[in-house]
Amino acid sequence: MNSIRCAPWALALGLVTAVLVSMPLSALTQEAPRTVAEASGFRATSRHADVMGFIRDLQRLSSLVRVETLATSAEGRQVPLLIIGDPLPASPADLRHDDRAVVYFQANIHAGEVEGKEAAQMLARDLLTGRTRIYLDRLVILITRIFNADGNEKISTDNRANQDGPEEGVGIRYNGQNLDLNRDGVKLESPEVRGLVRNVLRRWDPVFFLDSHTHNGSYHQEPVTWTWGLNPNGDPAILDYMANTLLPAVTTRTREVYGTLSIPHGDFLDVTDPERGWIPLGPEPRYLSNYVGLRNRFSILNEQYPYVDFETRVRGAYSLFLTFLDYLHENKDEIVGLVREADRRAVGRGLDPAGRDVHVVEVGREPIAERLTILGWEMELSQTAGGRRRVVLSDQERIYEEVPYLAKYTPQRTVPLPRGYLIPAADTRVLDNLLTHGITVERLVEPVTLTVEAFTVTELTGSQRPNQGHYLSSVTGEYSTENHAFPTGTLYVSSSQVLGALAAHLLEPESEDGLLIWNFFDRYLTRQFGGGAATFPVYKLHERVNLVTETVPGG
Repeated sequence: MNSIRCAPWALALGLVTAVLVSMPLSALTQEAPRTVAEASGFRATSRHADVMGFIRDLQRLSSLVRVETLATSAEGRQVPLLIIGDPLPASPADLRHDDRAVVYFQANIHAGEVEGKEAAQMLARDLLTGRTRIYLDRLVILITRIFNADGNEKISTDNRANQDGPEEGVGIRYNGQNLDLNRDGVKLESPEVRGLVRNVLRRWDPVFFLDSHTHNGSYHQEPVTWTWGLNPNGDPAILDYMANTLLPAVTTRTREVYGTLSIPHGDFLDVTDPERGWIPLGPEPRYLSNYVGLRNRFSILNEQYPYVDFETRVRGAYSLFLTFLDYLHENKDEIVGLVREADRRAVGRGLDPAGRDVHVVEVGREPIAERLTILGWEMELSQTAGGRRRVVLSDQERIYEEVPYLAKYTPQRTVPLPRGYLIPAADTRVLDNLLTHGITVERLVEPVTLTVEAFTVTELTGSQRPNQGHYLSSVTGEYSTENHAFPTGTLYVSSSQVLGALAAHLLEPESEDGLLIWNFFDRYLTRQFGGGAATFPVYKLHERVNLVTETVPGG
């Protein structure tokens, strides 16, 4: 591969805060702790003990931080969650009549992708030592710096050898269960993601979520990329705001204020014709940024560019964190208002679904209004001796202009949104999953016969290769209307709740990333004896009817 000549990350620093980003630490905070990356000249990254020690140093410096436990990893390590505020809230209840907004930054979900971990530690320190404390009058800031604590401890120079440093090595992608944590947003099988949902998303309910990664993809000169929660079943006003308001504002600010070039996250649709389009990650909520977006919250996937040096990647992540904090601080009321309206709309849709209230089960892809300028190189494809295709860069820089960003996932096929879902099978695994997500589940306390929509499975196919310990299912079938007797104990999930879109995504039989796909219902979809089709054990209720229920506790 040709060596990559990357544009400098710092182009022009316009404000005092931007100057602080790149100044030596010793010039600003003599008493403040230094990260392992800073202390090593960006040759190394921090281990779990380093992160925990750094946190203790911060606690000795400031009373504005408290440590909670997000989760305990499969191998027994604490995943620490920092709460930073001025004044510091003792619990979410303290914010009930507080005008501040809660925002959350997360890093190191893939422990070979360590830039965000180091930048998040720098951010926490600088918030507490006064360099960036200005944000704390309007925001309470939550930070998890080492989300994949188990993977982080497997540091080796053999990991992610394609990226430029740190030269002393990085951790691995998967956690102590051999799971990719950024594929766990639906099934919730890891302690880390279950802890995120319970102890951050449900307990603190941040209006903003950022998940920091490092990419392995197309070549370009911008060191920072990011995109937003893309699932089309998310709130349309938030999706529109992300694409048409937040994207241009953040792109401009990172460049003009913090001297950092950024573009939306993605890859060239066709490296032989780069101006055909730029495509992001898919819309499935197994990816946490899409999952949080489906919960009606502002959600960001941040990916650093791996082929620039480690310090540039850390500084780039730090600049992006500050850019979003700037925007959230300045526009807090607007962001909070959009979230509240999204929740109100979600509840209203399920109260009395109309013909326009649908759930998207198949998507297409279209460009957003904003066209992109991408700084890159002339590229061509070659073939290795093993028959694999690889991209070869020339030394000729190239500016790709007016590139469509194919980040609008549009409905190709929809199903009507019901008033609710009835689940007569007493399956504790399904119930636990719904409750852990925070979805309100009720239970019938008397039997009832109802007219419902049923889905009869005509074909159930498992994938040929495992994915996260599952052979993902695909299903075809037919809908029909029938009278069905539901016994006492049947579960009922109303669509009229804040997480109504998430509930629908989990329970719709044709959902592209629902519980059926992840094998939660397999035992009910194959006849144990005899032939014939099986009925999906989730029935959709469309008619208005009063049910005698009680709320299921737990979760």
